[in-house]
Amino acid sequence: MTERAQPLAAGAMTSRTPVAAAIETWDQAGEGGFKVDFHPAERRIGQVRRITRDQLRSWDLVMLTDDATLVVSELVTNAVKHGEGQPVRLKVLHSAYELRIEVTDGTSTPARLRSAGMADENGRGLLLVAAVAKEWGVSTDGTMTWCSLAIPGGRS
Repeated sequence: MTERAQPLAAGAMTSRTPVAAAIETWDQAGEGGFKVDFHPAERRIGQVRRITRDQLRSWDLVMLTDDATLVVSELVTNAVKHGEGQPVRLKVLHSAYELRIEVTDGTSTPARLRSAGMADENGRGLLLVAAVAKEWGVSTDGTMTWCSLAIPGGRS
């Protein structure tokens, strides 16, 4: 499988998988988005960060670039490191009020907050996500970690 960025049509939902069920509460009105599927590799982290940054620019959401690229980096890094070699999907959706970032890695071990010591080099990713996101969570089957960022002023 190679990296593919695919735009999502407004309101498009192709299946009733657990991941699709997790986004049923998403505001479908005015929704737009993209997804990128790729094999887990460290070099992909920077690529999907750049794709996200470029897409935010095209949506005129540059005010979210720093937070969104940080979240994408952390969630994708977790999927690459802990996804047991499963393909990874990044999905970014936006409505007038929120940017939703979802990363699916196909493993049922859910992401979880950890306590990192002062000398630890790892273990702070989800703490960073929780610090910048309006909310975050894990799908009931554990395969997808998501967060949402508020769009200042409720822009579309």
